Amino acid sequence: MSSVWLVPVVFASAFILTALLRRYALSKSLIDIPNDRSSHTIPTPRGGGVAIVVTFLAALCLLFVGELIPTGLFVSAMGAGALVAIIGFMDDHGHIAARWRLLGHFAAAAWALYWLGGLPPIHAFGQVVNLGWVGSALAAFYLVWMLNLYNFMDGIDGIAGVEAVTVCLGACLLYALGADAPLIGSTLLLAAAVGGFLVWNFPKARIFMGDAGSGFLGLILGILALAASWVSFELFWGWLILLGVFIVDATFTLLRRLLRGEKVYEAHRSHAYQFASRRYAQHWPVTVTVGLINLLWLLPIAVCVSRLWLDGVAGLILAYAPLVFLAFKYQAGKAE
Repeated sequence: MSSVWLVPVVFASAFILTALLRRYALSKSLIDIPNDRSSHTIPTPRGGGVAIVVTFLAALCLLFVGELIPTGLFVSAMGAGALVAIIGFMDDHGHIAARWRLLGHFAAAAWALYWLGGLPPIHAFGQVVNLGWVGSALAAFYLVWMLNLYNFMDGIDGIAGVEAVTVCLGACLLYALGADAPLIGSTLLLAAAVGGFLVWNFPKARIFMGDAGSGFLGLILGILALAASWVSFELFWGWLILLGVFIVDATFTLLRRLLRGEKVYEAHRSHAYQFASRRYAQHWPVTVTVGLINLLWLLPIAVCVSRLWLDGVAGLILAYAPLVFLAFKYQAGKAE
């Protein structure tokens, strides 16, 4: 059994399901109404990310039946992903207090790490360091931050989808160069599921992803990166490099807002990509630029780290340096 034939099936399924979810959202008035903290100006249905959740988890089941995915990765992604998606879905339809959302997020991270085996020994500058339980604790915070930063970064049309598709395709290239076939299937099918949704979400968006989709995507990307780290820690560095645009913008913005004493869980429009979209008065130039940065800048560095001679930490610094410059340039975290 091969996962290749599933790619068009997953893409088409996500596309059709997104269309159905759009009709459902319109019928139930699940509409995102623009306000002074929004980056859009037209009322738009939300919750389309559920299509990504359903199609990807169904595809994982087929991979598992066909013995094309490790058991640990399958159980990790199914359990943690479903929990985060349910929390996001409930929050999309009502409101869950931030503390209860965070508790659920850490529960999902703990489940994922249990089945993945925690964090493997870290490889950096020619040294190998085993952090033990401290490493697992750091990995839990990493997963929770990944799912939340993805939610923060899902603020303009198409950006979260383009990020996921280009990062996943980049990771598939890293796997292909190293003949790591067991890792390709799940990553490629995640790109296909997001691609089907992205047709509806690319500027100008006809439906938004919602918390159910964005939190799920952030968590799954984090889980896939950790699963790769058990094959080769250089692959984990590669994933962190590929995810650099979202990691740098979200982290830079969060730290700057924390220093001002702001409530970081409240809605805002102070990410670099949001300032950029307002400067250019359109979403698509920013969304397309993110994809190009991933493919033309971050991917070559990730290849050098995972398959060639470049050290992981050095590659991370090299990859992130211009992203930090862009965060300064576009005033990430500046008070509105």
